[in-house]
Amino acid sequence: MAGYLGMVSVHHNKRSRWTVVWMFFSFLSQCMVLAGRGELRGQCPLGDFGEILVFLAWSMTMFYLVIGSTYRLSLLGVFSAPLVSLMLFIAAIPGVMEANPEKAMKIDPWDEAHAALSVLGYGALGLAAIASVMFMVLNKQLKAHHTKSGLFKKLPPVHSIVVSVVRLTGVGTMVLSAGIFCGLMMKSGGGGAHLWVAIGVWLSYAALLAVWIIRGMTPSKLALSSVSLFVISLLVFAAL
Repeated sequence: MAGYLGMVSVHHNKRSRWTVVWMFFSFLSQCMVLAGRGELRGQCPLGDFGEILVFLAWSMTMFYLVIGSTYRLSLLGVFSAPLVSLMLFIAAIPGVMEANPEKAMKIDPWDEAHAALSVLGYGALGLAAIASVMFMVLNKQLKAHHTKSGLFKKLPPVHSIVVSVVRLTGVGTMVLSAGIFCGLMMKSGGGGAHLWVAIGVWLSYAALLAVWIIRGMTPSKLALSSVSLFVISLLVFAAL
């Protein structure tokens, strides 16, 4: 709904507040779902694929509500809402979430922090990828001289989008760093393959930021790298 209303407003060259409103209500609904699932499990609700999708959608929505208003990227909701809706739709499919999850009797705080911080970091990195898509769309319209469309007029300046991509990538990498540290401190001796994949993802994003800061790269390469890294990392985690 948020994405649809946003696109309709953009098409008619109008500004709509409904995108932010619907995203906010979606955020509240996600909070209630995660709270309910956490009560059922007696721990952080990341025990199945459905819960991971809801948590990731919650993280992306939260970062959008903060970043979108702070850096005047309200149109980011138009791009992120479809992905959030898709994740929530998949999570709502019967069988994706366990109907009666087993309640945890023993909790490792490091394990809980590792899971929560890792998914939270992925939320920021996912939003960075979406902001990168925004840049690609704006860049394509500039090259095609489509400067009179409603979408072009509503998109933020190129500089603002690039700054948001860099800062979201930085925030996501830092949060993921904390998640990896917690994973290494787990009593079970680490998170297995998932932890090593997370370390690989962290190294990739850290290298991307290092190249951007030290050597420099074009915004187009930064945007393409951000999208590629996020998609590849999701595919790798899905295959585990």
